[in-house]
Amino acid sequence: MDCFYAAIEERENPSLMGKPVAVGGTSRRGVICAANYEARKFGCHSAMPGFKALQLCPELIMLPVRFDLYRSESARIRAIMGRFTDKIEPLSLDEAYLDLSHWSSEGSAIAREIRAQIYEETGLAASAGIAPNKMLAKIASDWQKPNGQFEVSPQEVDGFMRGLPVSKLWGVGKRMQEKLGNIGVKTCGELQQWDKLELTRRFGKWGLELYDLSRGQDSRVVKSHRSRKSISKERTFHENVTSSSELLPLLGSLQDEIEKILLGKYRNRKIRSLVIKLKFADFTRTTAERASVSQERAIYEELLHEAWARGEGKAVRLFGLGVKLQDENGSAQMEMF
Repeated sequence: MDCFYAAIEERENPSLMGKPVAVGGTSRRGVICAANYEARKFGCHSAMPGFKALQLCPELIMLPVRFDLYRSESARIRAIMGRFTDKIEPLSLDEAYLDLSHWSSEGSAIAREIRAQIYEETGLAASAGIAPNKMLAKIASDWQKPNGQFEVSPQEVDGFMRGLPVSKLWGVGKRMQEKLGNIGVKTCGELQQWDKLELTRRFGKWGLELYDLSRGQDSRVVKSHRSRKSISKERTFHENVTSSSELLPLLGSLQDEIEKILLGKYRNRKIRSLVIKLKFADFTRTTAERASVSQERAIYEELLHEAWARGEGKAVRLFGLGVKLQDENGSAQMEMF
């Protein structure tokens, strides 16, 4: 979906159309969850602190988050998708993979029909990427935003990949871009010049992944059921916290919130580890984690002191804690907190 949260707010209040709009924390210490295209022209984007967004765009309209409304609209859109396939893998409220391989019609025609039905029934614009695998479909979905679609057919994959920046590859972040840049690699075509042996020597197992991804190969299938990997809660403070002891009452409150979720929806899931997260006043952050099969207050407190010490006296603007879960078969799953 295109600027999903902001687009819903514009639909609900047409007077916002054409104006820069962001959804998120409305205080200067809040964080943007979504920004419309007018706001993006000024450099505003999701995960940006509200005060910074207002510096870039003083006319920015900051709206509070209404997750109940967004979840409701997401469910309506998911139902429309369900008319075409039962193989749907949600990534978030506004994004999902669909497996349409059982259709005899062209994927582009089906995508146009899905997008048309979404707009007709919700008034919201959607973009789509059509491709032989998940990685390529994700890349293609960003190609004709907003309110467009782009297809990479099997015959076009080789040519499409050669000129594609490596930054578009799944799993290639800024650090990996720097490492690849150090060996003269900026495009997938340049990466294709490196053999498996050399990539493995430089990047380990990830080198083998890069070898396949740079050629547009991705064997991941669409999974209709995605097991939840973690549960977390956090708070951003109006005023910076300068002592770890000030966080202890909130620690207990957040722990209780997580316990309610565990007992309500995930009674049969086992805990793998506990995690504490701190974001300091200078926006650096740290996490501390320890293996545990239950929520132990003493472990949380030890992790808090460990994480706090890393700040070397810096005040804290955000505090969070959470649990990582074993998968439903009992084995460990890894996820960033």
